[in-house]
Amino acid sequence: MPIAIYVPRKNPRNMIPNLLVLNDCDIDSAGQESDLRDKCHGVEELDLAQNCLSRWSEIFKILHIMPRLKFANLSFNNLSSDINSAIEVCDDTGETYPCLKSIVLNSTNITWRSFRHILKRIPMVEEIHLSMNNYDVIDLDDDEHCQHIQMPSVKRLHFTGNPVSTWSEVCKLGRAFPNLESLVLAECPLQSLMTPPPSPDSHLGLLSYPRQGSGFCNMTLDSPHDAFTHLRFLNLNRTLIRTWDDVDILGRFPALRYLRIQGCPIFEENSERQEYTEHERRQLLIARLTCIQTLNGGAEITADDREDAERFLIRYYMDKPENERPERYNELVQIHGKLDPLVNIDLTPESKVQVKIICGDKCEQHILDVYQTVNELKQKFEKFSGIPAHRMRVFYMDQHVCSVIGPEEMKFPNKRLYSYNIVKGDQIIVDSKK
Repeated sequence: MPIAIYVPRKNPRNMIPNLLVLNDCDIDSAGQESDLRDKCHGVEELDLAQNCLSRWSEIFKILHIMPRLKFANLSFNNLSSDINSAIEVCDDTGETYPCLKSIVLNSTNITWRSFRHILKRIPMVEEIHLSMNNYDVIDLDDDEHCQHIQMPSVKRLHFTGNPVSTWSEVCKLGRAFPNLESLVLAECPLQSLMTPPPSPDSHLGLLSYPRQGSGFCNMTLDSPHDAFTHLRFLNLNRTLIRTWDDVDILGRFPALRYLRIQGCPIFEENSERQEYTEHERRQLLIARLTCIQTLNGGAEITADDREDAERFLIRYYMDKPENERPERYNELVQIHGKLDPLVNIDLTPESKVQVKIICGDKCEQHILDVYQTVNELKQKFEKFSGIPAHRMRVFYMDQHVCSVIGPEEMKFPNKRLYSYNIVKGDQIIVDSKK
């Protein structure tokens, strides 16, 4: 039979895979461009995290020799240097990289000026990671053209661990990325989602937010969610959100469907907020967040789940002063009406029950602890019956059904008495083994 042998056109040693991972390899430069251009031409995903890259000229060289690159991870390289010198030396052509869809710049100390320049070179980027870069303000204003940068292509932004503390700064991200669908702000010290009071220019329809380092700082902003009209996923875990008013603001985000909000002071501080269990806390969140489909990564919220949560909120606030009730309370009363309080039914068995003990001709009333075992019961009746526990048999007689089924022998020494559903007026017969 014929045998087919396939030989690659290129030597395998000269072929670089589409996914190239060079994490923590002490790389500080790209190397000779002429040697790498052919080998790296087909690379689509590149991981250079935790290396020693610090010059933007080397970053541009890497991007130049990998024109098909879709994903680049440059995290934990110190890229705080001035980008202008690199542009003048090796990148004065203004080359762009339209294939690059995702870039990771976590803990790179990249300046806002450098980041704004990078955005111009990656016009089709969809996902950006800027976590842990010590940003307390957002500076995305184009100083050269005195206008706010807008990148409609960006859909996902990770901003975890930056010390930004005011929602007015976060709104600048929404203005720069108007089609943003996913925003991660975990571990940012955000204290509220409320915007600051209007400035003297507010009668002109503008809210003015002071921004360090630039004179361009006015933006049109009517409400906390105006900058995030397409936002579907928001992560606020371990922020400093501490009031239910902020939760109500989240409920008014027009497209928000998936929310994570755990480890915040609203749930951890103040003894008043410890009145409800974790399940009840989830109920209050669901009732206030009318459009949320998934909360804290849990299962999808069904119509029944939402109705139960809304009814719980009504009952939770119905006995509280009117000034403590949220606006949502009145809205839900219009939907479900004024509900009756739930009856508190305690199904735990009584711990003490009075029964009649019969042994031959002896008959006495005893109060039993139903949490004791059958063996403990036998030991207790040794003196009364004169029968050793190991020679004793005990029978339970239910006063309501004993005439039909007769007595039930209590055979299992470790079984507790409450499992027999003993009630006041029942009988226990003590007998000796033959």
